Amino acid sequence: MTDTQPRRTWLTRHAHERLRTELAELSRTAGDDESADPDDRAAIRRQRQDRVREIQHLLGNAVVGEDPPDDGVAEPGMVLTVRYDDADDTETFLLGARAAEHGDLEVYSPDSPLGTALTGARRGERRTYRVPDGSTIGVTLLDAVPHGRHPAAARPD
Repeated sequence: MTDTQPRRTWLTRHAHERLRTELAELSRTAGDDESADPDDRAAIRRQRQDRVREIQHLLGNAVVGEDPPDDGVAEPGMVLTVRYDDADDTETFLLGARAAEHGDLEVYSPDSPLGTALTGARRGERRTYRVPDGSTIGVTLLDAVPHGRHPAAARPD
């Protein structure tokens, strides 16, 4: 059986509002490229249309500001702290929509190789994923905290 439901995108309220503002601005400035060279105008128009479609898709499939359960399981809307097998240091990032910008936190998409590998992992669980050059990287999930409970969420993103 095929899943026909679109994938839901997790967004903070602030990121959702920023996207709505950007969409309104793109609509408002739709004719502002008339002074550009005709070839440039076509390219600018295509870029604008692509961004409008991307934002509409994000907003149309958004779950806004609803923190996932604080159960230590990696899923969109969680701030993850990981340790890579080949490094002693850790990395902390939000598992969410990259195109939405979420403040100071680095954002990895759930559809990225790392995001796909970590989704569903529990604290302490080691996962592996393949990078574009074909090599495999091991990563251990150290912590998974809902965005709203993470210290970075205390300041507006």
